[in-house]
Amino acid sequence: MQRWVLPESIEDVLPAEARRIESLRRALLDSFESYGYQLVVPPLLEYLDSLLTGSGRDLDLSTFKLVDQASGRMMGLRADITPQVARIDAHLLNRRGVARLCYCGSVLHTLPRMLLGTREPLQLGAEIYGHAGLEADTEIVRLLAGSLVIAGIPASRIDVSHVGLFRALLAQAGLASDLEEELFALLQAKDLPGLRARLADVAEPVRVALLALPELYGDAQVLDEAAARLPQTPEVVAALADLRGLAGSLVDLPISFDLADLRGFNYHSGVVFAAYCGGHPAAVALGGRYDRVGKAFGRGRAATGFSLDLRELARLVDWPVERKAVLAPAQSSPALQEAVAALRSNGEIVVLALPGHDGTWAEAGCDRQLVLRGGRWCVEPIEGE
Repeated sequence: MQRWVLPESIEDVLPAEARRIESLRRALLDSFESYGYQLVVPPLLEYLDSLLTGSGRDLDLSTFKLVDQASGRMMGLRADITPQVARIDAHLLNRRGVARLCYCGSVLHTLPRMLLGTREPLQLGAEIYGHAGLEADTEIVRLLAGSLVIAGIPASRIDVSHVGLFRALLAQAGLASDLEEELFALLQAKDLPGLRARLADVAEPVRVALLALPELYGDAQVLDEAAARLPQTPEVVAALADLRGLAGSLVDLPISFDLADLRGFNYHSGVVFAAYCGGHPAAVALGGRYDRVGKAFGRGRAATGFSLDLRELARLVDWPVERKAVLAPAQSSPALQEAVAALRSNGEIVVLALPGHDGTWAEAGCDRQLVLRGGRWCVEPIEGE
């Protein structure tokens, strides 16, 4: 095997794609800042017990683990930045009021999350801490929708659900934890035959309510149908009220509902959502409320946010033709220096021609050159490359 071959689902990012990713990163983080979100940069690895606190078993299975030679303790390479940001809010910032934080950095997964996906996503996200009301959830969904508009691929659909519905039904049923996990997987797959088989011994009305969840998807009318088909316990009533409130405040966005979409069940605590763009079958961004993570860190802070893979997002964007560069002679002439500075100030890319590489500058992206004509430096096409 060639020693420079990368591991499966790990890849280099070459210049054209890297430029697209960086352009998106700058545009989105600048947008977040304009809304008051402050940038934080958590470490790539930390002690495992801190890294996985409050995150559930799914993140544990996704995390690469190693032993710290300095302390002998287990460490992990982060598979998700959100729990780290929750730790920063709980123990480093320690604010009494609302904190808006954002981040962008690489994460590493033991296996890719989707077919042909990468094991090293570039995770970008925004979080609100300290406000339990729907106002925070509404702001986060709007921020997500605005981010996709900035990227040039507006959301065609934003599916919303609420893990409180499933939790309320499980509490009524009193099921063993292993069966809860199995039911969750069956709901995610919308496997009705499998659900019927596993729910055969569950008492009514919980059995019929759990069977109804995969059928409850569509526009806001689904919430009325859910109210008719689900037991109206206080928890169910509260969850449906949250969903109605969110729908009412986001009428200008393509909001839909899928009450069986409970991704992150072990992690989230309330409203959850997934954004889709036309022509792409997988969700391009995920988010929701995760109040319980703050409690796991010893400080019960309300929390909601979203994240996306910037590398995947950049691949979906229809980018304009890449800008070409101007080649400039490697001279110290003041007039040439002024001409180069003027071009760069007008947004042009100017590359200095190092000696001995004639005929190769096209591969460096140059299609024009600075040429001295009548005592003035002029930009002309490069001929013959």
